[in-house]
Amino acid sequence: MKEAVLRLLKAHRPGYVSGEDICKSLDVTRTAVWKHIQALREDGYEIEARPRAGYSLVFVPDRLYAEEIRDGLSTKFIGRQVFYRSSVVSTNDLAIELAQRGVPDGSLVVAEEQTGGRGRLSREWHSPKYKGIWFSLVLYPPVNPSEASRVTMVTAVALALAVRKSTGVPAGIKWPNDLLVGGKKLCGILTELGAELDKINYLVMGAGINVNLDRADFPQELRDTATSLKIETGSEIARVRLLQSMLVEFEHWYRIWLEQGFAGVLMKWKELSVSLNCPVRIHTLNKTWDGWAEDVDEDGALLLRLPGGRLQRLLAGDVSLRM
Repeated sequence: MKEAVLRLLKAHRPGYVSGEDICKSLDVTRTAVWKHIQALREDGYEIEARPRAGYSLVFVPDRLYAEEIRDGLSTKFIGRQVFYRSSVVSTNDLAIELAQRGVPDGSLVVAEEQTGGRGRLSREWHSPKYKGIWFSLVLYPPVNPSEASRVTMVTAVALALAVRKSTGVPAGIKWPNDLLVGGKKLCGILTELGAELDKINYLVMGAGINVNLDRADFPQELRDTATSLKIETGSEIARVRLLQSMLVEFEHWYRIWLEQGFAGVLMKWKELSVSLNCPVRIHTLNKTWDGWAEDVDEDGALLLRLPGGRLQRLLAGDVSLRM
């Protein structure tokens, strides 16, 4: 009901809508309308009340509320169900809990802050409040578990394109799961799944995007290696509009993968890559490799040309670009 009241206020913006009209439209009492108006104000919406005129929506806060995300979202199933939290340990952890309870395909978990955000190998992901987009999607792709890593590449393509289209920032993909701008990290992606030998029970795709962080918002040890869209553009970015663009792009490329195969996604991934056709150093769990990043195969494995000419296939690792 609160969301319905908000829709009416937006529909009449910048004018006024009377309390009586809200009551008639939603079949509620004036007391109920007042309570929902108060709840919206507590959420950060500035609503002006004027005698004999009604209510006018003056200001919408930069919050990733479910009603804001759904307002104008053109996806079919991605992000139609939203689980919003002001603060959470990890959106992936919450998404896994929800997936185990069987929430709808494409459900979105989004938080203003993560107190224990993590990336690959359980590394900490810095997630300050109201500064970024920290989100996870619950998916049930009808593919074999061996193909699950492709979701990371689908996500990288979608997020890179959304950033480029929405902000003009030339985000590029670094294998296996990062977005970079000017060699600095903008976004990380973490995919986790629950599966049997031949079936994915659920897949959770998590991403953290540094949107409106200033340099001082990063820990000292990250200030030379991380960046944000605000740093790159010099201005704050509307987080809801950017998230909506990311959800639309993700649904588009996710459906291409499931309906047409992975070839189109892989081709676009290579176009956006900043870690192919250049010298790299790759750290795996037990070895360091130096070589030429020659290609990525259909399973997402990096094909590294070693100094002696042999081609080494790597499924995971930390990449350093050796320009």
